[in-house]
Amino acid sequence: MVELKTPDEIAVMREAGRVVATALAATQEAATVGTSLRELDEIAATVISEAGAKPSFLHYHPRSAPSPFPAVICTSVNDAVVHGIPTSYRLAEGDVLSVDCGAYIDGLHGDSAVTFIVGSADPDDQRLVDETRRALHAGIAAATPGARMGDIAHAIGTVGRSQGFGLMENHGGHGIGRAMHEDPFVPNEGKPGRGLRLRPGLVLALEPMFIAGGNDRYRVDRDGWTLRSADGSRAAHWEHTIAVTEDGPVILTAR
Repeated sequence: MVELKTPDEIAVMREAGRVVATALAATQEAATVGTSLRELDEIAATVISEAGAKPSFLHYHPRSAPSPFPAVICTSVNDAVVHGIPTSYRLAEGDVLSVDCGAYIDGLHGDSAVTFIVGSADPDDQRLVDETRRALHAGIAAATPGARMGDIAHAIGTVGRSQGFGLMENHGGHGIGRAMHEDPFVPNEGKPGRGLRLRPGLVLALEPMFIAGGNDRYRVDRDGWTLRSADGSRAAHWEHTIAVTEDGPVILTAR
């Protein structure tokens, strides 16, 4: 059963979302050539702790993973699409970096991700980043009361396919609230007018994941977490937590 959130719960999730947005802004500012991924994780951990929140990702252990996630943020570089573990790797000029962050307050979660380029940007990489972000906002715009889940999926997928990008198979967004991942699943491609009807109080994390080479397939690293494009091409990932309201979609993780 899909759980609808009360206005009070949504208000708390907005506070958690602000913490997530602040942590993402701090990591992006610090992500210069020579900075290590582990240093970015430490920055995000400090932001979350000082705000009185707790990290959603640290020690998270779904059945699909061989071990608990060991960090506060996911840092996915170049062909890593999502779930990259922060390591001692130091960022290089032109790296495409996706940072995903979650935090919770009073048991209610916020979840968001950004992708950006370190230093000088290759035009093709910049297009990938920009179009993935555009797809996210197209999906958000479709999340209106009375619409269907397929309307969100169609809006996101149309942007990706029109640009020749792959959409990582079997992955998409999700419900969020008392748990970081709740029902319903939010596909990144689908038919308009199909699926769950959207109602006020529904809170979703929308997250397009596009692959530059046009192939939807991915492979799993030996760490059991990092998911990479099967064709080795670069990827981008954007995410916001949103609430469906009587007045339309509201972004809870806005900066």
